Amino acid sequence: MAYGGVILSNSLSFYQKRIVMSSRVQEKNGGASIPHVLSVAGSDSGAGAGIQADLKTCAARGVYCSTVITAVTAQNTVGVQSVHAVPEDFVAQQLKSVLSDMQVDVVKSGMLPSVGVVKVLLQSLAEFSVRALVVDPVMVSTSGDVLAGPSILSTFREELLPMADIVTPNIKEASALLGGIRLETVADMRTAAELLHALGPRNVLVKGGDLPGSLDAVDIFFNGEHFYELRSSRIKTHNTHGTGCTLASCIAAELAKGSPMLTAVRVAKRYVETALEYSKDILIGNGIQGPFDHLLRLKSGSHSFHRKDAFTPSDLFLYAVTDSGMNKKWGRSMVDAVAEAIQGGATIVQLREKDVETRDFLETAKSCLAVCRSHGVPLLINDRIDVALASDADGVHVGQSDMPATVARTLLGPEKIIGVSCKTIEQAQQAWIGGADYIGSGGVYSTTTKANNPTIGLDGLKTVCSASKLPVVAIGGINASNAGTVMGMGVPNLKGVAVVSALFDREDVLAETKKLHALLMEASSSSKMQ
Repeated sequence: MAYGGVILSNSLSFYQKRIVMSSRVQEKNGGASIPHVLSVAGSDSGAGAGIQADLKTCAARGVYCSTVITAVTAQNTVGVQSVHAVPEDFVAQQLKSVLSDMQVDVVKSGMLPSVGVVKVLLQSLAEFSVRALVVDPVMVSTSGDVLAGPSILSTFREELLPMADIVTPNIKEASALLGGIRLETVADMRTAAELLHALGPRNVLVKGGDLPGSLDAVDIFFNGEHFYELRSSRIKTHNTHGTGCTLASCIAAELAKGSPMLTAVRVAKRYVETALEYSKDILIGNGIQGPFDHLLRLKSGSHSFHRKDAFTPSDLFLYAVTDSGMNKKWGRSMVDAVAEAIQGGATIVQLREKDVETRDFLETAKSCLAVCRSHGVPLLINDRIDVALASDADGVHVGQSDMPATVARTLLGPEKIIGVSCKTIEQAQQAWIGGADYIGSGGVYSTTTKANNPTIGLDGLKTVCSASKLPVVAIGGINASNAGTVMGMGVPNLKGVAVVSALFDREDVLAETKKLHALLMEASSSSKMQ
């Protein structure tokens, strides 16, 4: 097989060939690529599942989503009242329209209402190459409504599944695909995953959300060699409509961004869990199964904005971390110290209070927030999400022993900034999965402000920066003597330095901040010229 002058060995898997072909198209287009998922699915008039869920999921994960509608349903929170299949030739026209013009990375299929539509999809994939195919074998909705008849089961098994990079059935769908076998235990799910894998998909995820008697939400992932048992807390809520569509489209979105399959599955499961937890008490419709909020914005007050602009990596450039003991030593208030730091060029402020009463911490936070807001500078609270919520600060910074980023994101909503301290690649990866906006990596040098904090040095900082999917601010022991060295490294994702004593353990905070800002500007400019 040849493509663009490159011979593709027949020993390559179908998936590997698609990756090579996609990369050739990307090279032809100058290397620029926006992650793109094409959802081939049914439309849900209630907007909880189907095409609408896929669009919202991809938007939440930062991926472009185009659509091919295979059926139009009349449905709401009560159930599905009617299904109108889109003619097969029009489905084919939609597929050609999108695939002939746009560089699609991943196709995600949902409701395919007829054998003809399945064949149309397969013909399009043979003509237009994509990197991966995610198959969500939608046959029965979560509420129990039948969306696809048994006539297409053999086509699924014999033609669609062998083309899939992952198939994501729930236990009812897995049972139907396997001739009606009973799935009542986790062991049954493992058996089903293995049997489904034998039908041809490269990966299988059997979803156990409806598994009877299970205290956890257990999914089984099987890649042909290893089983992975993915567990999460079972969230008590009626707002579960569209969870299957959402999980599959999130997997597709993460694959489009370049994530490995298992990572994409883990991110998707965490994303669904977070959205369900956030949405468990919202009320939309009068039925027994409501939708959930993919964008984490619908709760009262969560949509209000106070800063003019959203968080950007440049906010990390000169990251000022306060210390009340140092300010007391020099006879100034926390508010005065923050104001001087901002006037001198601090681009973000973290309020760090370890030994004060919560009431005093909250009052200080509110006063500092007023100063920060007047200058358009974000104010973060160190560790204390309760104080951040009560003061309406712009976000929090948490350490490895504090609340996980995914929980912080659920509590704070999507607008707030979340930073996580990380020393390793693994911690940085987990911060990204959990929904953090940035990571603080260090200590780069030894410091007196945090006891028992092992240093990672410049080499450790480089390693984390190079592997991180998030912007990085260097932390730990940074001052005027070494900040230029840190910023001048020019490593990917390093956006700034965080300082404590270099600013606040000085008599003149304003002058020290100005000096450090100028030094960082010079080092940053020099690294860009190299």
